[in-house]
Amino acid sequence: MRARAVLGSLLFLLVAPGVVAGLIPWWLTGWTAAGDVPPVLVIAGAALVVAGSAVLLHAFARFALEGLGTPAPVAPTVHLVVGGLYRHVRNPMYLAVGATILGQALILDRPGLLVYLLAFALAVAAFVHGYEEPALERSFGAEYDAYRRSVPAWLPRLRGR
Repeated sequence: MRARAVLGSLLFLLVAPGVVAGLIPWWLTGWTAAGDVPPVLVIAGAALVVAGSAVLLHAFARFALEGLGTPAPVAPTVHLVVGGLYRHVRNPMYLAVGATILGQALILDRPGLLVYLLAFALAVAAFVHGYEEPALERSFGAEYDAYRRSVPAWLPRLRGR
């Protein structure tokens, strides 16, 4: 079961975040900078891309190893994922993808990527509110309600749950 969860999570990682934070930004920019980008923007952007990528990999690993499933709605976890970074914020994957897109916008000095980031954020917020939270409540009931009450959705807290 664990091997299938790892494989499914890796596949979903390539498909969902790979497209959202990789293919679409490449399609929008061709990975070319708008001009001479100040080094401070490149450094800040690179830090966001690296941090976002690390958080994303951590979150996907949590889904496979702790939850015994994937982030994909078609192959959900058996257990509610509440460990690791999920002790600090309920949506680290979405925040990581957003950080990666923001980092790309800074590295390339491309305001169009900021518009794309806003569209991504609005779509994610609607998805979380309209589908994900109700689905988690149906699947995990009181356990998810307690988790939702004790861990913020979007602004990470420093201490764990």
